[in-house]
Amino acid sequence: MFSPRQIENILFLDIETVSVTPDYASLPERFKPLWDKKSLRHREEGKTPEDLFAEKAGIHAEFNKIVCVSCGYIRFDDMGVPSMKMKSFFGDSEPQLLREFGEMVNKFMDKEGRTFCAHNGKEFDYPVLGRRYVVNQLPIPVALQIQGKKPWEVPFLDTMELWKFGDNKAFTSLDLLCALLDVPTPKDDIDGSQVSRVYWEEKDLDRIRHYCEKDVQATAQVLLRMSRLPLLAQE
Repeated sequence: MFSPRQIENILFLDIETVSVTPDYASLPERFKPLWDKKSLRHREEGKTPEDLFAEKAGIHAEFNKIVCVSCGYIRFDDMGVPSMKMKSFFGDSEPQLLREFGEMVNKFMDKEGRTFCAHNGKEFDYPVLGRRYVVNQLPIPVALQIQGKKPWEVPFLDTMELWKFGDNKAFTSLDLLCALLDVPTPKDDIDGSQVSRVYWEEKDLDRIRHYCEKDVQATAQVLLRMSRLPLLAQE
């Protein structure tokens, strides 16, 4: 599927988001009725907007903030064995971590053939990043500026899309794909649904960073497996 040389031009990434406020009651008054409308699509019997804010706000760019972006790239040694260099940008200040991530991305992606790769990145990571740059009134990294580009000019790879092979009906989680391809799971501590709680209640950013980095490594492992290449050593 991909050669070692192609994989060395990929920046694997994952983001972790939390609700923009600790709970529904803390939302500015202007945003409460807007959340009420936004949450209608998730409405289940017995669920209130307050309940849904705790469960779902973190996945919506209008009601979340990014607390961690982890990324990594792979290099192959002379024996064809891959290793990964990883870096995370995390903290309470979304503008600061976005600035730092943007500076790094502009340097890495400033070469022909460079691209991003994330699992479900086209539905979540890439658009949320772009939207949060706009919300924070920060310069959008060049590689995320996709307006006016043809589909084949957009530098976005997505392991879930690659797995679909043209089938648009199904969602396949990273955890399931790892199990299927015999890759160690990144979900051995927390999962995405627990990140807001860990952030607002436990205030454990390092735990979130560690989880985010494991998702990056798992995404890279999946792409290596799809390409029938050796896996990264587990660290």
